[in-house]
Amino acid sequence: MLSRSLIAVAVASVIAQASAHADESSSTPEATTKLETVLVTGTRGNNRTLLDSPVPVDVLTAQDLQSTGAVGGELGQALATLLPSFNFPRQSNSGGADHVRAAQLRGMSPDQVLVLINGKRQHTSALVNDSSKIGRGTAPVDFNSIPISAIKRIEVLRDGAGAQYGSDAIAGVINIILDDAPEGGEVTTSYGAYHTHQDAIGKTTTDGQNSYTAAKAGTRLGEDGFVRGGAEFINREPTNRAGYDGFADTPGQRNYVMGDGLARDVNAWFNGDVALGSGKLYSFGLYNERHTTGAEFYRYPDEHPEIYPNGYLPQSLGDNTDLSGTLGYKGLIADTWDYDASVTHGRNRFESSTRRTLNASLGEDTPTRFDTGDYELRQSVANLDLSRELSLAGRPFVLALGGEYRYENYITTAGDEASYYGVGADGANGLRPSEESDIDRNVFGTYIDLSGDLTDQFFVDAAARWERYDDAGSKLTGKLSGRYQLTPVLALRGAASTNFRAPSLAQVGYQSTTSNFGDGGTLTDIRVLSVNDPIARALGAEKLDPETSKNFSLGLTAQLNDRFDLSFDVFRIDVDDRITLSQRIGSDAMEQFIQDNFGVAGVHDVNFFTNAADTRTDGAELVLNYHQPFVGGQLGVTTAYTYNHTKVRSTKATPQQLSNLGIGEDALVGVEERNTLTDAAPRDRFILTTTWSDAQWNLLGRLTRQGETTRVFDFGDGYHPEQTYGAVWQLDAEVAYKFTPQFSLAVGGNNLTDNYPERSSSEINYGGNLPYDVLSPIGSNGAYYYARASYSF
Repeated sequence: MLSRSLIAVAVASVIAQASAHADESSSTPEATTKLETVLVTGTRGNNRTLLDSPVPVDVLTAQDLQSTGAVGGELGQALATLLPSFNFPRQSNSGGADHVRAAQLRGMSPDQVLVLINGKRQHTSALVNDSSKIGRGTAPVDFNSIPISAIKRIEVLRDGAGAQYGSDAIAGVINIILDDAPEGGEVTTSYGAYHTHQDAIGKTTTDGQNSYTAAKAGTRLGEDGFVRGGAEFINREPTNRAGYDGFADTPGQRNYVMGDGLARDVNAWFNGDVALGSGKLYSFGLYNERHTTGAEFYRYPDEHPEIYPNGYLPQSLGDNTDLSGTLGYKGLIADTWDYDASVTHGRNRFESSTRRTLNASLGEDTPTRFDTGDYELRQSVANLDLSRELSLAGRPFVLALGGEYRYENYITTAGDEASYYGVGADGANGLRPSEESDIDRNVFGTYIDLSGDLTDQFFVDAAARWERYDDAGSKLTGKLSGRYQLTPVLALRGAASTNFRAPSLAQVGYQSTTSNFGDGGTLTDIRVLSVNDPIARALGAEKLDPETSKNFSLGLTAQLNDRFDLSFDVFRIDVDDRITLSQRIGSDAMEQFIQDNFGVAGVHDVNFFTNAADTRTDGAELVLNYHQPFVGGQLGVTTAYTYNHTKVRSTKATPQQLSNLGIGEDALVGVEERNTLTDAAPRDRFILTTTWSDAQWNLLGRLTRQGETTRVFDFGDGYHPEQTYGAVWQLDAEVAYKFTPQFSLAVGGNNLTDNYPERSSSEINYGGNLPYDVLSPIGSNGAYYYARASYSF
């Protein structure tokens, strides 16, 4: 097994290098920058660096992000390229996930990772991914709404941190630090496209052309203040990897679309501070406006020949507006207490619509474009953080404490009347006035954290946090972490914590109707019901409780010499009352029950949210870094590997209300939802990155192994087709040259060997129309080539 081999190599390297540790001292500033970075995530203690952190933290620089060649400046893709523990699959034919993609950390749900901007909580999307596989039923943070050019570095804490940062931090924390250079600027532009041989249709194609332009600049304010800001413009053309339609009357007909949709983005940001009185006033903000398209399922000519004689392919549309801003003041009280007071407001609004479709209830007078509803999340947060150094038993410690108030509001607005009249718009039934939501809540929290060196070798950090949700109750969480220096080169670290995640307001209030595969693999309209909806309550839905977790980690770090460092960590995450979107629930008896009791006709299939599963995730993570002078430049080699396995420990039984309507066992967490929780994401990923640079050249090569994934469908009557897709290798490379100290040019490619995931079987590929599954992180777009030019001033 690859995982055992890598672990064996790591242990052998530690033993060999530790015994030989001595006087190597030829490291360079470039080689040690990340190791010496003072972390601001994961501990309140001062001056903790990468290897002496008590929990695993990854540090990614702006140069790291830029060298990924991320398509259209997508931050999510850049993170997935660099971090094996971060999964960001490309969705298609997946409802809202075609517009807002979800990311995973450590194989957990996308809403179980907390995202911070400059240490302040970032809001999530207002849109629930109700038809995707990865991230199904979650309202994730939209990573691609964060401008990649605004970032100075990113710190990724791979450990539960609820006691330090509050709800959502079950899998970890991603803290995005904005660019704070007080002067100078940069203009960057890139262009790229996919050029690939599509085996499914036997043709070589070029598509997915995208252009990216970013500019930023800064200036000083006073003696030590600054303001910096910038903007990005992104244009991404669609791709299509659909196969020939085996259901069509004419052979060689291509009716479906499978791939990336069209995307147009405008991003803007700023970051700054200025001396004011005895302290500093600071502020930062982000803005994103995105227009996207998504693919739906093709309708054949015999369905509505009077309007679409050649059939039709509905298309979903999204207008996404995302903004956040923070204003704060920090300083020193009585030369003792550092304080930081801030207010943050964030908002996401998603306006959904569909076109190239119809409403059969309106006959030949039907519109072909419909506004299907709007979704909005508003979040306001006020923080007060205090910290001071103190002496305990003659040793320096850091005491930190603070409080937080958060207000959240979730609002949904009905679509136009034609979108929900009668049977509604085909493919994307509009939100009805009766399904609108306007719910809010207040959250209060307070924490205390004490950290310091108990001995010259032993560092400890203890934290506790209490939070009260006026709609979900109160929770007390705690964390104890530590690091022990075993030898001058080896250290042992570990942590134990309790964490929780309150149900998002979107999971409480979201409702929609979408089309997906139903019995026998046919298209079926499925209505997502809020747990507050009277129909859902009559079917056994209950008020959602917070998820709770217990996290344990144990790791080894080694600074074997000035050139080689290593970290290896194992972890376990037990989650109780995990919130999931139930599988498709339906029967003729249930449809009649809803019509008889609520006067709503045609509701044969529904979903609603539940606390129906308890899960356990076990995993291991390995990172090795090596640097040395080589051929007049600097050579760097980084190896990273992650393994995680989730199993379902228990599930709740089918509610009696559903059993009375002929719904069988495992109605809440059936085979499809178990697959989503356990095997749909890769269990392991391996990344080997090699760089070489001198004053003019920068060369990069990256080899990635994307682990195997498994897809399971439930097509009714016990028919559960399943396929496991094997691991896939991916090769990326980039060459950059500095013509002057200010101007550089780079060319590169991702997936240069033009690899694809394994083809789906005839049971799953829907007549050959969908030849590839969306599960593999390598995606199904093939090889991508790009060029990038940068000018700094």
